[in-house]
Amino acid sequence: MNMAVGGIRYPWDEPPAQGEATEVAPGVLWMRLPLPMKLDHVNVYALDEGDSWTVIDTGFDSARTRALWGELMAGPLGGKPVTRLIVTHHHPDHVGLAGWFQREHGAELWMTRTAWLMARMLTLDTQAVPVRETLEFWKRAGMEPDIFERRAAERPLNFSDICHEMPLGFRRIRQGDVIRIGGRDWDVHLGNGHAPSHATFWSRDDTLVMSGDQILSTISSNIGVYATEPEADPVGEWLESCERLEPLARPDHLVLGGHKLPFTGLPFRMRQLIDNHHGALKRLAGFLDTPKSAAECFPPLFKRSIGESEYGLALVESIAHLSHLYQTGRVSRALREDGAHVYQRID
Repeated sequence: MNMAVGGIRYPWDEPPAQGEATEVAPGVLWMRLPLPMKLDHVNVYALDEGDSWTVIDTGFDSARTRALWGELMAGPLGGKPVTRLIVTHHHPDHVGLAGWFQREHGAELWMTRTAWLMARMLTLDTQAVPVRETLEFWKRAGMEPDIFERRAAERPLNFSDICHEMPLGFRRIRQGDVIRIGGRDWDVHLGNGHAPSHATFWSRDDTLVMSGDQILSTISSNIGVYATEPEADPVGEWLESCERLEPLARPDHLVLGGHKLPFTGLPFRMRQLIDNHHGALKRLAGFLDTPKSAAECFPPLFKRSIGESEYGLALVESIAHLSHLYQTGRVSRALREDGAHVYQRID
């Protein structure tokens, strides 16, 4: 209990076991669900409404996750119904079972409008092979030829593979809302960068912050550019969000994130998140003394070897940082003979 690392303290050094819950504050349960990837879990939360529960985020849609929710509802949730589901952002480990909670359990879904539209659009967009726009996007990024050929012929992972069908209807969450959850009033502050219109919740009645993936304790959330919006600047949006949220942070805030462990020391962590990306941008700009593609920029950004299972996320993050440098006038961009965009520092 009470581990401390730098300016961050972890009140719990172990997560709850599968099918179990840890009470992190009166009436607030922390639970953990498995994910079939390197980041092998997602944190979800339940807040006691008296005769029912509000649940925050859901995990992937899979038989295993639905079975675990059955265990949780019969066990730690005491058989009381889940009448409201709040989803922090549109990524499938957070929204995957939203439609299931709506259809099977009658829960009312609360999300930001952009998050709901993104999630519903992506669940409806099922592809047998990557579409032309995705292939062009990979070429512009300079994807390694052997990886490109293999992925061009494979069925991509679709949202519909890991997200339940989402029915029509949700209740919109907005910046500046005050929402009553679990006997507390929570201020809503939206973030961007990792996901558009990502909702975070700041309790007025105690020290709790529900941060989703906008603020995590030991990892920085993936910030990527995708074929859906190839000229996006999520790094700029991330930095703006962090700088806007930083003044809200107090040392005693207990931050309940979507991954890793709950923690205190939020002012220290907010400054880390900002400084880490400025540091990455500085290293990247220094690396661009000669023209390089996004796929050639892994070394200064990640400072470790990138395996094929991590390649896709690394590539979109590399594009995002290059896009920010380009859009802020720090690097030039040209089209190489092989069809890749290459970037070079402007001295």
